[in-house]
Amino acid sequence: MSAPAPSPLAIVDAEPLPRQDEVLTDAALAFVAELHRLFTPRRDELLVRRGERRSEIARTSTLDFLPGTAQLREDDSWKVAPAPAALNDRRVEITGPTDRKMTINALNSGAKVWLADFEDASAPTWENVVLGQRNLIDAYARTIDFTDEKSGKSYALKAADELATVVMRPRGWHLDERHLQADGRPVPGALVDFGLYFFHNAKRLIELGKGPYFYLPKTESHLEARLWNEIFVFAQDYVGIPQGTVRATVLIETITAAYEMEEILYELRDHAAGLNAGRWDYLFSIVKNFRDGGAKFVLPDRNAVTMTAPFMRAYTELLVRTCHKRGAHAIGGMAAFIPSRRDAEVNKVAFEKVKADKDREAADGFDGSWVAHPDLVPIAMASFDAVLGEKPNQKDRLREDVSVTAGELIAIDSLHASPTYQGLVGAVQVGIRYIEAWLRGMGAVAIFNLMEDAATAEISRSQIWQWINAGVIFEDGQKATPELARKVAAEDLAAIRKEIGEEAFTAGKWQQAHDLLLTVSLDEDYVDFLTLPAYEQLRG
Repeated sequence: MSAPAPSPLAIVDAEPLPRQDEVLTDAALAFVAELHRLFTPRRDELLVRRGERRSEIARTSTLDFLPGTAQLREDDSWKVAPAPAALNDRRVEITGPTDRKMTINALNSGAKVWLADFEDASAPTWENVVLGQRNLIDAYARTIDFTDEKSGKSYALKAADELATVVMRPRGWHLDERHLQADGRPVPGALVDFGLYFFHNAKRLIELGKGPYFYLPKTESHLEARLWNEIFVFAQDYVGIPQGTVRATVLIETITAAYEMEEILYELRDHAAGLNAGRWDYLFSIVKNFRDGGAKFVLPDRNAVTMTAPFMRAYTELLVRTCHKRGAHAIGGMAAFIPSRRDAEVNKVAFEKVKADKDREAADGFDGSWVAHPDLVPIAMASFDAVLGEKPNQKDRLREDVSVTAGELIAIDSLHASPTYQGLVGAVQVGIRYIEAWLRGMGAVAIFNLMEDAATAEISRSQIWQWINAGVIFEDGQKATPELARKVAAEDLAAIRKEIGEEAFTAGKWQQAHDLLLTVSLDEDYVDFLTLPAYEQLRG
């Protein structure tokens, strides 16, 4: 190692976990401590900059492409580094948390890539953070197995050439890890997740013919991408692997990042693998940034905002054009449907919708797309196979027919749909059910046959907030008010209590979830991320 080891980080208020010493080694913690020392101050500055930019949006109610980087966008000569073989074909990617069963099932799923998620699909309990890392270490060593105590079913890995390539997603910049501290200060969760994974697995992955690959969440500017690039350069030198071994795919899931796609790719160009259209967080970001911009920025019900909405189509078309212009992969959005084991008709209708969505993405030029469940892998695979054939991607489709203006990306009122009372009910239902599961340590939750994660809970609470503060009148004449939201939430809580019974209700965190949803939905001061106050209530 090139750097002297600093004092180890302090593990604070954490119960010992099985085999944690294999993850939290002195050398690994020294590496994380060095990341924290070198890069947390810049992270802090960038979080302040986010607030300043949000204030500017509140003042102007607009966004534009950056004038200072116009020359970079106009320069056709630069490209990102060529994709490594393990990431050249990404036609179907499955997402999910890193618990032991999911790790095996995702790797075995038939998808080309597994997004191993420490972010929106994982509630950051200490157990999930540490044991998730342990599961990945075991997977690469092929020492992972799992037996379901209820069914007795055993799970084991398929042959190495049948396994998905792992792309790991650390937490966003805004979240800290309270159980790892330096001088009494928590280390950013992103550095903990990245640092532990990279330190333990980078060299092993190279031996396996792959590499340390990452998805970067909730990026808001090219300056944040620049910070990640500096981290990658340092980390590769620290463990002694070639520069450019790390590859990162950036989720374009904030409205501000949509105006800086080329700049983000440029900052990461030696380590860039592509961009992803993270549709749910993208909607949340629009509401968050333009929440006080008046009626023209009010989003209708979440399910009414499909990818064919004009402003969403502008975003995805621009993403494909930008990626292919620069030689990067363009990865499409999530198919979140969870098949029903009891209702074949529900499945039939949903599968048709999934197929239509994936057909559209493949036809638009995307090189791959996401699914949330193994049963959807063959559907998405067929859509992309039909377009790609034997080709690993379609980066040669430059989409030079696409031209998107700054205004089209935020033309929310180009979608002719309005919020509904049932939309309010749905937002409350999803919010309460997701937050309750999250507080119990579950980050990916099947609710009404959809896989919900923190992003969809963020949309739910943001839309409640926006509709109330915009004084929306629903189709039945009712006005969106705090009183109406409390009434709907109380009715839903009572329905849950009746449905699951008093014992299960009391054993869960239902009242706590109800109260937290109303707090973040009704407070005058809109909290930037639901997971910030939720983390304060998360135990373990």
